[in-house]
Amino acid sequence: MSKSLLFINQHYHPDVAATGQKLTDLAEYLAARGHEVHVLCSRGKYLAGALEAPARETRNGVHIRRAGASSHGRSTHLRRLLDYAGFYLRVLAHLLFGRRYDEVILLTTPPLLNVAGGLAHALRGQSYGIWSMDLHPDAEEALGMAPAPVTRLLHALNNFGYRNARFVAALGPFMKARIVAKGVAEERVHLLPMWDRRDEIYPTPREDNPLRDRLGLRDRCVVMYSGNAGLAHRFDEIMEAMLTLRDHPELFFLFAGDGPRRRDLIAFARRHDIANFMYLDYVPRQELVHSLGLADIHLLTLRREMAGIAVPCKLYGIMAAGRPTLMIGPEASEPAQTIIDARAGVVIDPDRAGGRATDEVIQALLAL
Repeated sequence: MSKSLLFINQHYHPDVAATGQKLTDLAEYLAARGHEVHVLCSRGKYLAGALEAPARETRNGVHIRRAGASSHGRSTHLRRLLDYAGFYLRVLAHLLFGRRYDEVILLTTPPLLNVAGGLAHALRGQSYGIWSMDLHPDAEEALGMAPAPVTRLLHALNNFGYRNARFVAALGPFMKARIVAKGVAEERVHLLPMWDRRDEIYPTPREDNPLRDRLGLRDRCVVMYSGNAGLAHRFDEIMEAMLTLRDHPELFFLFAGDGPRRRDLIAFARRHDIANFMYLDYVPRQELVHSLGLADIHLLTLRREMAGIAVPCKLYGIMAAGRPTLMIGPEASEPAQTIIDARAGVVIDPDRAGGRATDEVIQALLAL
């Protein structure tokens, strides 16, 4: 039975944000199967600036509305909050005064979008669900980014949104457990792991990768970190390994993407004169097959307190490219369990490494 669906997220095609890319895949999949699919997103880019895309268009059967909003970017918390607030107000107005849909599905960028869904449900009876890409204010609380009274208020608002949703999609079992702990009935929380399209990312021969010659890495063993270098991730062990292995004749550390820790990593490499290091901007989606395939081993990190709150989806692209992953983070987390179950790499849990996590990382890299 065909339904009218509205997806709401700050990011959508052609933005580089991973949540926008996954939403694009799902929205187009549902449209191809006969559903009336609408997307409400922002014209602001994930990084900064405005997208070169129309305010309204229909693409691959999906009706897209890009709301005008500020596009200050993610370089500071204030800039991010300004972008969030502008988009949130437009979403709230659309849900309270716009057309009704058979189902509204809210993602989690910006945080507390689900509160708008809860208000629309209370005031208009609009049914909604939540596709939880990450958890807020759990992340801010875990990282100590807000005082306790503020986080208590945000939790109350957030839990109101979650508890009134008809369903919640979680990225894995650790995230599901956190959502159930918010008071959401377990039967309403469904697992929806991430994916990558097999026609976009697939194993490619090392010798046929054009990026190796373009970057001058034909004869180097590439250790790569791809994606957001955010506050949810840990980099101390990686930086120490880079310092120890800076004169290694074969290893090369390649980072691609952006995030608040990018400046720290670049500054560290410059301060210690690490020559076998390079940091690239985000790679366009159509080039990910070569970017992810460039690495001989990929790095993935996660802070222990962020387990079940953030689930790095880049792991699925790495696996689709047929490359192994060296993860530094808690075994009790979605990416670690995926790596272990699929035998897709090595997990080093710093809390179980007896204080030798950096040494284990170095040994793993030298074993390439």
